[in-house]
Parts: sequence; structure tokens; C-alpha cells
Amino acid sequence: SVVLQECYVQNTAREYAKLYAAEAEPLEGFGEVPEIIPIFLIHRPANNIPYATVEEELVGEFVKYSVKDGKEVNFLRRDSEAGQKCCTFQHWVYEKTNGNLLVTDLQGVGMKLTDVGIATLAKGYKGFKGNCSFSFIEQFRALHQCNEYCEMLGLKSLRTTHQKQRKATSTKSKNLPNSSTVKKMVPKKAREPRDFISSEH
Repeated sequence: SVVLQECYVQNTAREYAKLYAAEAEPLEGFGEVPEIIPIFLIHRPANNIPYATVEEELVGEFVKYSVKDGKEVNFLRRDSEAGQKCCTFQHWVYEKTNGNLLVTDLQGVGMKLTDVGIATLAKGYKGFKGNCSFSFIEQFRALHQCNEYCEMLGLKSLRTTHQKQRKATSTKSKNLPNSSTVKKMVPKKAREPRDFISSEH
């Protein structure tokens, strides 16, 4: 049933959020960690909808912190502390599960989140099938920008693997002969001063 799946997904995500909190909270300067509120399944045999879910009511401004599709880029996600910590949580889960699972649709009031989703690789992860498509994982890998909280947790940047793919596709794009020759020259010039700057530090 959809209701049962919703409970299972949210409570699975909640377990990951607890592990994330246990790792992040002791870090100096990390501060408050987002939590996923529990969702309970109740059985009402006399009712024509016998199963329902119950959860704490969140009071305040409800914000979607994570991207659901490529078009929906939420600036509150980038600018707010809760939004950044949610993105770090996604990155942390992604790394912990070797890219097999991603908690998506992070939304709620402040640091209290609800109605989240989970995307797993096509075959599922440890037998667990999420309720979001695998494309969410690919999209996260492409769009995620690490922030200070990712750095605090020592998470590896997802950019390195993505840039290699991008280089391969950029050669296919049709450029005017002039612009492509200029493009080839630029990286060589840019690389030298960058090396020089890094050796000063």
C-alpha cells in the first residue's frame, strides 16, 4: 500500500538522518543538524480508509530544500543553513551507500523535515526499493555543489567524475573553427598562474 510505503521510506530516511546527526553534531562549528520527524501508521478497522499516517504538525514556513527535477532550483536551499545541511545530508547518504541510495525531496520547517523520498539504483539497495526514480541520483551527482558542511564531514567532491564526462561531451558540440582554437589555448594559459598561486600558500 502507498501509505505503508510512505511510512517505510520516511522512517528509513530518518534512520540515516540519525546516523548523520551522530557524525555531524560532535564536529566543532557544525551546529544543529536536520532531523526527519517520525511518521506513524495507524489502523482504523471501522473506517473505509483503514490505514492512515500520523505525524507531528510543523508550524512555520514550509520550504522545499532539495531539487526534485532539473528545473526546480531552490535558492532557499542554497542560501539557508538548513538548506545547505540538507544538501550535505544527501551527499553523506550518497557516499555512505556508495552512490546506491539518495534521500530526496527534503522539505519541512527549519531543521524539521517530513514527506521525504528515497531514490535507489534500478535494482534497489539491500533489497529496498525507494519511491523516486534512479534519475534523481544521476541528477544529484550532476547538480550537487559541495558547501562548508560537506567539507567539515570530509565528503569527496562529486565534481571530479562529472567534469571528465563534461569534457568528453564538449568536444562533440559544433564550434566555429576560430572559437575552438581559442578554447584549446585558454586552459594552458590559465593553468600556469594557478599553479603559481597554489605554491605560494
